[in-house]
Amino acid sequence: MTRRRVKPEELELWQTVARSIERRAGRELDLSPRSTPRKPQPEPGETPVAPLPRFTIGEKHPSRNESHLPPMSVSDRLAQAPVHMDSKAFGRMKRGKLVPEARIDLHGMTLDQAHPELVRFIMTSQARGLRLVLVITGKGQRHDPYDPMPLRRGVLKQQVPQWLKMAPLGTMVLQVSEAHLRHGGGGAYYVYLRKRR
Repeated sequence: MTRRRVKPEELELWQTVARSIERRAGRELDLSPRSTPRKPQPEPGETPVAPLPRFTIGEKHPSRNESHLPPMSVSDRLAQAPVHMDSKAFGRMKRGKLVPEARIDLHGMTLDQAHPELVRFIMTSQARGLRLVLVITGKGQRHDPYDPMPLRRGVLKQQVPQWLKMAPLGTMVLQVSEAHLRHGGGGAYYVYLRKRR
């Protein structure tokens, strides 16, 4: 963009308009042409804005906080959850040594179809006196890093642990853990049920 010179009659018109406006209290109007802009002074009662820090090209930005970390995955949350069952049995279950007594495959169902099936399965399993059951959700579609729109992938994988914590299932479930590879790995959950009273 090229700068053009201001004609004398345009400058005179500008100065006439500038003189006609109301001035704010405590501020003076600079009508001289090509004056360097002044730094704005904060109004009384306003907090001054801190200037941007200086940096050099290639310099690493200092990290102020860790709030930019992505949210934890379901697998991470389950791995960090406290163990409510016998620790030896939990270790055997995580290594795939305990064999599930029943299984349900929710793979390919919608949320509306899967929720009542899961509730029925867990209630029936506890009524039969079963302790360890396997819930297969599937891993969900692979994440495409070039996808222009973020999609919810693996909705059942995300939702099933939440359902198992909520009523009516929360009182029946003692522990939820990601299954061992021989029982489905990341696409399935071990659900350890409480004893029937």
